[in-house]
Amino acid sequence: MLGALVQLTSSDDPESNLPLIRSFITDAAMKGAQFVLTPEIINCVTNSTGQKNIVLTKESDDKTLSSLQALSAELQIWLLIGSLALKTDDPDGRFANRSFLIDPKGRIIARYDKIHMFDVQISVEETYRESAAFRPGDRAVLAQTEFGAVGLSICYDLRFPHLYQKLALAGARILTVPAAFSSITGKAHWEPILRARAIETGCYIFAPAQTGDHNVKRGRPRQTYGHSLVISPWGEILLDAGVKPGVFCFEWQDYEIEKARGRVPSLTHICFFDGPDENIAQ
Repeated sequence: MLGALVQLTSSDDPESNLPLIRSFITDAAMKGAQFVLTPEIINCVTNSTGQKNIVLTKESDDKTLSSLQALSAELQIWLLIGSLALKTDDPDGRFANRSFLIDPKGRIIARYDKIHMFDVQISVEETYRESAAFRPGDRAVLAQTEFGAVGLSICYDLRFPHLYQKLALAGARILTVPAAFSSITGKAHWEPILRARAIETGCYIFAPAQTGDHNVKRGRPRQTYGHSLVISPWGEILLDAGVKPGVFCFEWQDYEIEKARGRVPSLTHICFFDGPDENIAQ
């Protein structure tokens, strides 16, 4: 199978982002990709709630979603929209960070709302409170495709191995991790954690990422790490896209999943146990 990761530097304006996204996806399909994946929040990268309220819509009205569904049908490809920021009906006004898997007929096969919120203080200058703007999802999602079961996740989910273990035990063969990773945490953690998730599950990891300095009209400047990655079920790096936006094609072989799981069948060795009974740390 031939796939392609789309690496982007999205702005905070959905209308200006869409033409480049369509162009990259079309380019990937013209190169023969049957499964194309985009990063997290492709429609609007911003920490400004005011800007989100101005430019975002609900799923039913989202022009990026409808346009990419039509494009997927036109090109007859599978498409993972890494995620879109969307308005919801939540009383507190929080948004959804939602991933979509689209089939070659343009139909939405699966939706996944990011479960784990990026609430961290990396440094005095760099603090994130994703939960202030986005409400977390509460359900893991596995989707069936012609090339195997795909487990969906988004960015900060990566740090919670139990999610990926559950997806693998439910039948996932590919795990998608679209991201807009911080440059600081990306340098330290992006590659090793992705490789760990592949090794632990015996799954392929497809991780398309945002990259570079993002053009924002409101809110503080944003920089993301890039380095979209494809990791084999044995933990090998099959593709590293570096830091420039573009289309990055790769091949994957389904038999490598059984090969890796046969060599170290850790999914069949999971033990359930009691304890510890109390916190004894001083």
